Amino acid sequence: MRATVREAVASAAAGHFVRRELTMRGRDGGTLAIDFSIKPVRDEDGLVSLLVPEARDVSALKAAQAQLLEAQKMEVLGRLTGGVAHDFNNLLMAILGSLELVRKRVPYDPRITPLLDNAMQGAERGSILTQRMLAFARKQELKMDAVDVASLARGMMTFLDRTIGGKIEVSLRFPADLPRVLTDPYQLEAALMNLAVNARDAMPDGGDLIISGSAEQVEGRPDLAPGHYVRLSVTDTGEGMSPETVSRATDPFFTTKGVGKGTGLGLSMVHGLAAQSGGGLFLTSKAGAGTQVDLYLPVVRKDCGAAARPDAVAATGSAGRKLTILAVDDDPLVLTNTTAMLDDLGHHVIAVNTGKDALEILRSRRDIDLIVSDELMPHMSGSQLAKAVQRSHPGMPFIIATGYADLTTVAGDDTRLGLRRLAKPFTQGLLAQVVSEAMGGASSAGVSSL
Repeated sequence: MRATVREAVASAAAGHFVRRELTMRGRDGGTLAIDFSIKPVRDEDGLVSLLVPEARDVSALKAAQAQLLEAQKMEVLGRLTGGVAHDFNNLLMAILGSLELVRKRVPYDPRITPLLDNAMQGAERGSILTQRMLAFARKQELKMDAVDVASLARGMMTFLDRTIGGKIEVSLRFPADLPRVLTDPYQLEAALMNLAVNARDAMPDGGDLIISGSAEQVEGRPDLAPGHYVRLSVTDTGEGMSPETVSRATDPFFTTKGVGKGTGLGLSMVHGLAAQSGGGLFLTSKAGAGTQVDLYLPVVRKDCGAAARPDAVAATGSAGRKLTILAVDDDPLVLTNTTAMLDDLGHHVIAVNTGKDALEILRSRRDIDLIVSDELMPHMSGSQLAKAVQRSHPGMPFIIATGYADLTTVAGDDTRLGLRRLAKPFTQGLLAQVVSEAMGGASSAGVSSL
């Protein structure tokens, strides 16, 4: 720094305005960014007679600029990730749906059937991967479900081992009778992955990472509503955090990692998931003594139960009458697959590629019972088509199948428009279930609810 100042003074003495950015250590030991300038002042003869130095602490400005840059990076990365996952979901939709229909129609053959099952399992694993991508990109609605956290954690072990590396020992500790919790399983996976990566970064020389769960009854706490919870804990033997760092750890964009190594969004996303689920996130840490993150998630009430398995719905035919269904999708692979699934369920399907063509069909025919549409289509989206349909055909049951959730959609709008939403890729069993729900809602209330 001294050499920089000497060079600046010499340049200013030669008559040049000089501006430099310096870094120096503050009183608290932190690094300060200083905007330093020297302005030469000339006398009547034009000679430099005075140097006017000025220095400003721009640490807060630099920090704000870094936060803005990280936010922009995350926005771009989120859009890219969401777009890739959407397109990948369309491909998986065609693959998984076609394999499912072939599996039903081909008699068991020991040389063929196991290969079909293997291909279907591969496509399902691809679907799980895209759900994780969408959870990261925040292009996925929070879908509350009864979740077995122990099974979820066990299912992540291979992925965790690959991500965390060989120097860290990962262990799971869950009791056999741990109750289910009410949360979004894909978001919970993303939260656990965030916490595990944070723990890895806190243990550069290796250590132990323990993921555990316990049932807790909470009473008299100001930070949690009374009730039954599962405490999901992620504990590491790493560097730990100071009290000041702990107090800011869940602030958006706060990070102790170097530039480009951390977004400062991981813990804030986990904190948001806990709050949306009706629970909370709590940190216990001490410098040099590791960190424990406790995620409190509410236990599922007995009257809620686990969500019904979509595959439990009979996929061999419709429980109700034969329907005339208008299918709309700009992707011919997905449209062919959806049409084949609905046809196999016993329905009559009219397939079109655009919202404009769908409206033309509705104007020329009076026998359409239900519309199944893609969301992202050129010229007219599925939501825009639904609004147009409700103006001309109020109460028409409408299902939107989408590769990712449109976060601008309001649940009230879905109810008003009679919409059901179906995430791609979907199985024939899930499609049959949603069709049944849409028609049931339409017959009982004129409009189906989300």
